[in-house]
Amino acid sequence: MSDISVLRILDAAADRACEALRVLEDYVRFVLDDAHLTRLLKNLRHRLTECTSRLPLTERLASRDTSADVGTAISTKTEFHRADVSHVLAANFSRLQESLRSLEEFSKISFPEDAAVYESLRYESYTLQKSVHFTASAETEDTLRARLAAARLYVLTDGAADDEAFCARIDALLEGGADVIQLRDKNADDARLLRLAKIVRSRISELNASTLFIVNDRPDITKLSSADGVHVGQEELSVHDVRTLLGPEKLVGLSTHSLAQAQAAVLAGADYIGVGPTFPSSTKHFTDFPGLALLAQVASEIRLPAFAIGGISLENLPQVLHTGFTRVAVSSAVTDTVDVADAVRKIRARGVSQCHNQNG
Repeated sequence: MSDISVLRILDAAADRACEALRVLEDYVRFVLDDAHLTRLLKNLRHRLTECTSRLPLTERLASRDTSADVGTAISTKTEFHRADVSHVLAANFSRLQESLRSLEEFSKISFPEDAAVYESLRYESYTLQKSVHFTASAETEDTLRARLAAARLYVLTDGAADDEAFCARIDALLEGGADVIQLRDKNADDARLLRLAKIVRSRISELNASTLFIVNDRPDITKLSSADGVHVGQEELSVHDVRTLLGPEKLVGLSTHSLAQAQAAVLAGADYIGVGPTFPSSTKHFTDFPGLALLAQVASEIRLPAFAIGGISLENLPQVLHTGFTRVAVSSAVTDTVDVADAVRKIRARGVSQCHNQNG
């Protein structure tokens, strides 16, 4: 193979990779409005450009012969049709990865020092594809994730005094309009926890509610009760470990206490994040409170569904919404009230369900 043939391949692959990255960057920038993912894609594009700039421009242009390229006259039926946004994203991530592989292989002939860089960029693109997909999942036909994207009010509950009281609480949460119910009871033994989880599942199914059901920290209970997903903390099972146990369909939420943890959760493939603690809480004790400042940071950076959590009540809800958050997770503000359904309705009426700003 001649040097000019190698340059011709590298030139075409470099152009395809940059074009695909621009399409992806435009989507996360202008549609998702996600600063974190935009920054990562832009950084990848600049590193690719830096690497391809080592190919002599004059020689690249001299090797280019678009008019004589046999590939320009070949097309497929699907090439000029995309069913929806998810297909646009998938097609351009594939275009990017295939081009990077071509750059990696053919650079070994004339520019071997760059091959490892292209390989690294290709692996990075796989992680970014997962992150963009989960953030953009409301645009797909993935029912669970579409429901999650629409969720605004997330309620955490323990097992109450007994099964009868617990069943009544779940019915009240559903009547009030809770979008997500999380079962979190550190004191219940495994048998009771599974029984409680099955109660939640059956009440949602019987009432034909669209409410999502999440179990705290227990993938095994999640699977046995047919819950929609599991929520884990920073010191518990990783998102990867949970997906290994439950498969790709279940929702996985992750608690985050800093912007760096929130950004890492996006790259880890979490479906949503809890952000806080915002205020002191009667249900969980913390020594540090990142508070409203963290909410504002996350709201400005990340579009993955994010729920503010920690001591949120009807009274301080306006402060939370002012940060740009439209999703909140509450516990005692609802479950410790005399009329649980009414408490849910009041929080929704206070502004959560009507908010559609940047983090919505």
